[in-house]
Parts: sequence; C-alpha cells; structure tokens
Amino acid sequence: MLAMETPLLRQLLDALGPSLLRPLPARGEAAVPVSGTVVYERRVPLPPARDAVLLAVGVGTAGDEAEDLVRRAAEAGYACVVIKRFGEPAAELEAVAERAGITLLAADEAVGWHHLDAMISSALATAARPADAASPAVGDLFALANAIAGMVGGATAIEDPHRRILAYSTLPDQPIDQGRRQGILGLQVPDAPAYDEQYAALARSHGVCRFPTHPSGLPRLGIAVRAGSELLGSIWVVDAESDLDAAAEQALRDAADIAALHLLAARTAADVARRHRADLLRRLLATPAGASVVAPQLGLSAGAPVAVAAFLVAPDEPDGAVAAHTAARLADLVGLHCEAHYGRHGCALIDGTVYALLPAGHAGSSHRELVADIARRAHGALRVRVHAGIGSLVGSLHSAATSREDADLVLRALADRPGDPGPCLVATIDEVRASATLAALSQTLSGHARMAQGLGPAISAHDVEHGTTYVGTIRAYLDANSDIPAASARLGVHPNTVRYRLSRAEEIFGFDLADPDERLVLWLQLRLRAAP
Repeated sequence: MLAMETPLLRQLLDALGPSLLRPLPARGEAAVPVSGTVVYERRVPLPPARDAVLLAVGVGTAGDEAEDLVRRAAEAGYACVVIKRFGEPAAELEAVAERAGITLLAADEAVGWHHLDAMISSALATAARPADAASPAVGDLFALANAIAGMVGGATAIEDPHRRILAYSTLPDQPIDQGRRQGILGLQVPDAPAYDEQYAALARSHGVCRFPTHPSGLPRLGIAVRAGSELLGSIWVVDAESDLDAAAEQALRDAADIAALHLLAARTAADVARRHRADLLRRLLATPAGASVVAPQLGLSAGAPVAVAAFLVAPDEPDGAVAAHTAARLADLVGLHCEAHYGRHGCALIDGTVYALLPAGHAGSSHRELVADIARRAHGALRVRVHAGIGSLVGSLHSAATSREDADLVLRALADRPGDPGPCLVATIDEVRASATLAALSQTLSGHARMAQGLGPAISAHDVEHGTTYVGTIRAYLDANSDIPAASARLGVHPNTVRYRLSRAEEIFGFDLADPDERLVLWLQLRLRAAP
C-alpha cells in the first residue's frame, strides 16, 4: 500500500495561487500541516479541529470579534484562519495571529466562500494522494486528459456542466467513434435524446457509470466531477473493447478528485480574466483617451466601431443589499451571454448599471435582439424587472463614452415611460431619441437660473400651497397638443373641468396659452421639473 502524503499549507498555496489565497504577512513559512476546512458560524461553538483551515465568514479584520476568533482558533488546534480584507488594514490582526501561533490568510474578496471551500478541499485531496502519483500542473487540462487516458485505458474527454468539451486526450492507438470526432470538432457534445438520459444518470451518481450502448457506437465509462455538492463537469472514457475493469473504475474515481481542482482553478482563472476585462472597460468609459492602450487587451482595434449597452434592474425594485446582490448577478449573466455572442470584449458593473461593449459586425437589429434576449433571460433568472438601453454605434473605441451616455439616456427615458412597464423594457437610442433628448435637456438646463423663474415655478408653488392641480392640467393639455377631450381623458375628468382649470390658471397667473413662445417655455419648465 502506498503511503499517503500529509498536505502542507505550502502545497495548498502553490496549488491555488497568490491571487486566490495569500498569507498575512507575506512570508515563506508555509511548512504547516493542514487537514481540511471548517466554516465559522457565529451561533455555533467553535469545534476543535486539528490542523484545519477556518473560513471566517462574515468576520472583518478589525475589532474584538476577529481577534477573539483568531485566539480561539489557535487554542482549538486550527492551522490557519482565512479572512477577507475588503480594503481594511489587518496589521493588528496579523500581530494577534503571530502571538497566538496561527497563520492568517487573506482570500480574494470576489470569490464566494462556498467556491473557496470547494477549491481548498479539492487542493488538499490532491495533495494527500500517494507520493508517487504524478499529476499534471494545475490548469493543464489537456495534459490531465492524457494522464487519465493512460491511467484508465481509453480515449478521454473532460467536459463542463454544459457539455462543452474542455480537453481531450491525444494518445495514439486509442479507438474513438464518430460522436467523439464531432465533439472534438465543435468542442461541444452533439445533441441527442440518449445523451440527455446518460448525463442525467451521471448527475445522480457519485461513482463511475457504465454505458454499454452509446449514440455514436462505442461503450463508455463516465463520472461526474464535483467539489462538495457542486457539479463542476464530467469525465468520459471510451471503453472500445468493453474490457475496462474494476481497477480502471478506481483509477477514474481517483482522476475525478484530481480533475476537481483543475476545473475549479480553470474557472477561477476565467473569473479573474473577466474582472480584468471589466476594469479595462471602466477605464475606457472613464478615460476615452486611453483607448489605444486598452483596446488590444480587450481584443479589439482602437478604430473598431462599437456600441455600448446598459442594463439596469428596474428602479422600483428593492434597494440596499438585495439590489447590490441582484446587480452583481445581472452583471455575471450579461457578461456570459455577451462573451458567447461577441467574444470577450468587456462587461462592467458601474454604480448599479451593467455596461457591455458590443462590437460592430453585429450592428442594427441583431444588437437589439440579443440585448432583448438577455433582458428576458435575466428577468426569468433573477425574478426582477430589467431595463436595457443600447447607445449609438460610434466610429471607434475613443467614442465609446458617447455611446455609453446615449445608453444611459435610454434608461432614463424608459424609467419615465408611462403605463404598465412589463417585465422588460428595451430600446435603442433611435427609438427613444425624443425622450432621451428631453432627458439630456433636463440635465443641461436644470441648473440654469432662468428655468427656476417665471410661470412654471410659480404655478408649482401655488399647487403646493393651495392644493390645486394646475400643473397636471396644463401638462396634460400641452402633452395632448392642446386637445381638450384628449387631455380630459388622460386626467379622468370632464372636458369642461379642463376648460375651467385652464381659464382660471390664465386669470391667476396672467399668461396666454395661445402665445407659442410662452407655451413652449412653460411646457419645458413643467416637463423638465418632472423629468427623472
């Protein structure tokens, strides 16, 4: 029997990388044995756990709670405590950990605790394998596929939960069938009802599944790859001669443990890359002059025509922490769909609004169709109303900020749209240009002194003081193009009531609605005063 290695903190840190988990303060003393993870819960007594990694969920870096937890963890035998700093200083907590004799680790704030728990568990499982069980470097999925093919004895494919083929083996003299050939060509498992049944069976199982028949011909072994309860993907091995025995099954089970860390690391690398592209898009929209520097990193030419789309959870949805969480999920959803259709050009969450860069080549109706589809999917997944606006197509990345301004104006126009909004509102700048122009005028003229003088403010003040409704009546009349029956229908009153109110307003405030200049200025004052 092969001796099992004792996992060390050094191995854990090497496997996960410094972007995910790093010691505080940074130093090389990582020869600390580690045995597993424990998630901290405030209302549950801290259990003793020799050499475990304590995930300090919800605990900051400052204050008595954090310091007390570090001391108690050291007394209970923990190897280290993992915190998230969120920009806070941690020098005092580091000193407490130093005195207590326990290692303090800082985790990437953007990585969920459940994700981090799964990655640490998989890394420790891999590190604890027999000392002579070689494994490819984390992240090299093609090398891993070849290693599995050699261990198990058949052509191997590694897939994600959506049946996309992430890697496949290339060892010679291992038979494959037509289904595998098609999958490799498109990096996607072909659609077939029989496949649906096999994947469903694999998802239910926690061991190796044998599939004697296969839509493409050759039998297979399959196993789901998991980190805890989370399904990360699957491994499939062709059993061409139907001779893969119990030893092959055991080898495939061992390979699934190793593959979990590889798949988690690959997903984390993708998350890091996505956040980097989001930072680049923020820079581009804030500082258009830097387009030449940012463009190559986004995979675009600085002279490429682009449009910017803006997505927003409807303003009347719940706010606070719930809204922030929903906006983050919306950003993830928009980013994934835009990457699938346009490539990895950037998606960013800025002040609650999700912005996506839409390159030319998909201009016109296809932009709108995709944005509308994303909005519908977001509504279905998040159960909130979503507004989406598409800015003008501009000639280069240097003008991307202009398209972003247009998209923002579209969102303002949609928010001010009367009537039942429905689950999703989507528009291009051309579809709401009049309303968007009014919104832009509101921004431009809101601080102008003359807009705060004259009839509009006087009528509004009178309504507040006397409880009258002259502002609403005049706006309805002007919006209806001086059509009294139409205005009365909007207000839900008799036409004679509208005539009386207009006559009284002219008497009280001394103006003439027949004067086109006076009517225009009054309409602007009343409309812009109510604009969002």
